[in-house]
Amino acid sequence: MHTPGERGSGLKELAVNERPQERLERLGADALGDAELLAMLLRSGTRGHDVLSLARQLLHDAGSLSGLVTWREADFRKLRGIGQVKALQLVTVMEIARRVLRREQALPPILNQPDTVCAYLRGEVLGLTVEKFWVLCLNRKNRLLRRVEVSSGTAGSTLVHPREVFREAIRASASAVICAHNHPSGDPSPSAADIRVTRQLREAATAVEIELLDHVIVGTPAADPAGLGHYSFRAAGLL
Repeated sequence: MHTPGERGSGLKELAVNERPQERLERLGADALGDAELLAMLLRSGTRGHDVLSLARQLLHDAGSLSGLVTWREADFRKLRGIGQVKALQLVTVMEIARRVLRREQALPPILNQPDTVCAYLRGEVLGLTVEKFWVLCLNRKNRLLRRVEVSSGTAGSTLVHPREVFREAIRASASAVICAHNHPSGDPSPSAADIRVTRQLREAATAVEIELLDHVIVGTPAADPAGLGHYSFRAAGLL
């Protein structure tokens, strides 16, 4: 039985060679595109728009598959063809995805490049509407000893003092640290305040003899003018 507004062309109405279910059975999930995977969850489209078209519209509106991970029920229900039941099913899947991303690895990661830092924090920053600042305490081989959130601010800024950062580093007996914070807008370009804080962190690191390996700002590739999804003060030559 369809919820009002959800009835339409489903998987069975697609041409045989376009049916995600048949492709899934023959080739496996890895062979399916993002829209096809979404179509498997949606099951049906709307009058005049098949389920694959609805899936493609979802991807377009979210910007990418990863963009959907931050969506809530109200976001899904803005699309014609997605009612409450379907929206709640999608929200459930996205929450599972967030929890998988946040699951800590059995062996702490080695963090020595901005892209690995960004990948490590991706599950933490998804859906955040305020800036948060973390200190990643590392051993001599750059393996993570401890991650500490030292500050949580507003949508546009967060306040952090170098004393708080290196207090945590000393407690963890860290040989080095990487500092990181997110930009909820997705654009990781540094603000004047970010640059000022980084200079203060560099001076404090010298004073306590703990290496500041990098300060990484985590955003999204779609909103990043450079297309990377992060900004590294080390890579920019500012550390």
